Amino acid sequence: MIVKGNVHVFGDDIDTDVIIPARYLNTFDHEELARHAMEGIKPEFYKTVKKGDIIVAGLNFGSGSSREHAPIAIRATGISLVIAKSFARIFYRNAFNIGLPLLELNEGIDYIKDGSTIEVDLDKGLIKELSTNKVYNAAPIPGFMQELLGAGGLMNYMEKKQRK
Repeated sequence: MIVKGNVHVFGDDIDTDVIIPARYLNTFDHEELARHAMEGIKPEFYKTVKKGDIIVAGLNFGSGSSREHAPIAIRATGISLVIAKSFARIFYRNAFNIGLPLLELNEGIDYIKDGSTIEVDLDKGLIKELSTNKVYNAAPIPGFMQELLGAGGLMNYMEKKQRK
């Protein structure tokens, strides 16, 4: 699966309260969550993000609460992929469960610039920055996690399995 989009860069330790502030956790309405995504660090994020865009971040992305609202809010904005140096474990699992792909990239991630366009081969873990032609190698997404993504998340995956 190939993903191509403009990059939104964030730093280290982006926690779930930054991704979706707690005052908006009284709803599971995806559009409402999207309007407030990343509001804790970039209040105008929702107005700047386009369908297919990609978040690039530093260490420990998604730390904090175990609530699923954070990856749901990101996905609802149209973000197609989050690349970070590392992810909090619960966020990592929640993201795949709702069908939001994540890639871990350590080497070279600091060279990817805000506003640049990248193309990512999720099967191979290859990230190409189109303006510079630089290629970075992330750890590919394991096959069973790709199955979750292909189904649109864990619930859809389980429904498909039960129908067989």
